Amino acid sequence: MLRPSVAGAALALVLAMPIAVSAKTKALPADHGSIAAATRGMHKTDGLLPLYWDASAGKLYLEVPHPGEQLIYMTTLTQGLGSNDVGLDRGQIGENGGSGKIVSFEHVGDKLLLEQHNTAFRADSDNPAEQLAVRQSFAQSVLWGFKVVASDGEAVLVDATPFALHDAHGAIAALKKTKQGKFTLDPARSAVYPDGTKAFPRNTEIEATLTLSGDDPGQYVEDVTPTPEAVTIRERQSFIALPPPGYTPRRGDPRAGYFEIDYADYAAPMGEPLMQHLIIRHRLRKKDPTAA
Repeated sequence: MLRPSVAGAALALVLAMPIAVSAKTKALPADHGSIAAATRGMHKTDGLLPLYWDASAGKLYLEVPHPGEQLIYMTTLTQGLGSNDVGLDRGQIGENGGSGKIVSFEHVGDKLLLEQHNTAFRADSDNPAEQLAVRQSFAQSVLWGFKVVASDGEAVLVDATPFALHDAHGAIAALKKTKQGKFTLDPARSAVYPDGTKAFPRNTEIEATLTLSGDDPGQYVEDVTPTPEAVTIRERQSFIALPPPGYTPRRGDPRAGYFEIDYADYAAPMGEPLMQHLIIRHRLRKKDPTAA
């Protein structure tokens, strides 16, 4: 069962419609020690993506048991700025209307790449050649590159500290867009937030305290920050398992008034529309199927 912090990811279920799935990653040979040896003495939290916390060094390690497996990735502000004019509010969910991004970890040699899949262009077809053609025709986005520090068979371990301490939510860009000054992330005043960094069977949460430093803060920042040159917020990054099969997408109709998600289907028959429209909705199921 997902925790409340990732409840907004329910909207991502529309993305579970068939899309081109990359072949399972085959890592190149690399001489890494075992995960058990690399994490000896660390606190382990088991879950979808197990976490290892080295309290003495303030470092966080992430284990990826199955590289190549698709996941939902999303960001949340757990402690915001406090200015409606800027819009960095507590509880704010990241882009895509809170639906998150479809990603996978790709293992190549001593690197683990976090790749976002391009769901805007698809081939809703059982033909692997059609799926491959579309996948190769449009860019994907590599969101982060990790260095592998240990491995056990398919599973790999990476140092996730730099990943945890980057402005994944885009707070710096939001401050710039609202003309509140030029801010940069100060690593010396940022750290992993252990109380918000947890793992569960279907989701893993990574949270950090981030301090944004700026020389000429705007009025909105001055109104709500004790020292406007140092804006400290908290950001959470979530990895969530895709829902199981059984969801039936519902076609959108402009007369219905629903919010929609659109994509181009290059497997559509000649004479049929290229653009496909699906309504955004929750996938609701009874917790107790026998209840009224």
